[in-house]
Amino acid sequence: MAEPTQSNADGSVSQWAMHAPSSSLIRTILGLPIFKTEWVLYLLIGLSVVSIGVMIERWFFYLRRAIDVDGVRDALARSLDAGDLDAAAAGLQAHDALETNVVLTGLRAYAKGPESVEDLIAGALGRERARYESRLSFLATLASNAPYVGLFGTVLGIIRSFRDLATNMAEASSAVMAGIAEALIATAIGLLVAIPAVVAYNVFRGRVKDSVTNCQMLARILLAQLKSTDAALPATE
Repeated sequence: MAEPTQSNADGSVSQWAMHAPSSSLIRTILGLPIFKTEWVLYLLIGLSVVSIGVMIERWFFYLRRAIDVDGVRDALARSLDAGDLDAAAAGLQAHDALETNVVLTGLRAYAKGPESVEDLIAGALGRERARYESRLSFLATLASNAPYVGLFGTVLGIIRSFRDLATNMAEASSAVMAGIAEALIATAIGLLVAIPAVVAYNVFRGRVKDSVTNCQMLARILLAQLKSTDAALPATE
């Protein structure tokens, strides 16, 4: 059906009639499912469930790989001082942790000299660090963007409220207030999803940083022993 038109006294078409096609397009766009707040809420709830799963998985991952770094350090130093490389390797193999796996890689190349061992340790550290930081980027992304997703849902809800206002002026106040209150829920849920993700990300990043620091300390013990051994060897002609 064609849009109604109005003519002014001089026969010209009114401004309302000129904008009728545009208004029809806007009504069509507003009728799309994307302009409903519910899908944003479901998306945020789904992301929240996934983030909780990632937090639990990472927590158990770090818990299973926690070591007594002081005990490992003392045992490694004793074995190296005694020249018992097999005992040092056995002590490191008893743990599946970033610190021990990296140092074990260097220990297995003990005969190649300090420079080769240092290069191998650097490569192994990058590999283990990537394993420890797995899925943390998801938490960082969620922490940064969940509030914006919630705000997007709020904007959609406000647009929908004003659309309802335009079609039901009799109950304008109650319709707008109820719609805005519903829309603000999306922002609240967005913040609720983002805050735990921020906390978990910072805690896990701190855990990885501590492991890397401990690894560097153990690696220095191995490299110091290697360099002292090389220095003690008699010079050749």
